[in-house]
Amino acid sequence: MPAEQALKQSAADIEKNIKIKLLERNMSQVELSKLIGENPQSVNRAIHGANSPKSAAIRKKIYRVLGM
Repeated sequence: MPAEQALKQSAADIEKNIKIKLLERNMSQVELSKLIGENPQSVNRAIHGANSPKSAAIRKKIYRVLGM
């Protein structure tokens, strides 16, 4: 189970880093979703570490917008 634990930890780290960047910019997830042209539910899933290809693509957009 070490791989599963590492995966969970990575997802938690991603979520934490994105939320910190949002706080630094005084930006909500809804504002972020409008900025990158994705619906808020998809952005939320991506931030919380969903593993789908769509979530990975959304995270790339988030990283670019937030300078990560």
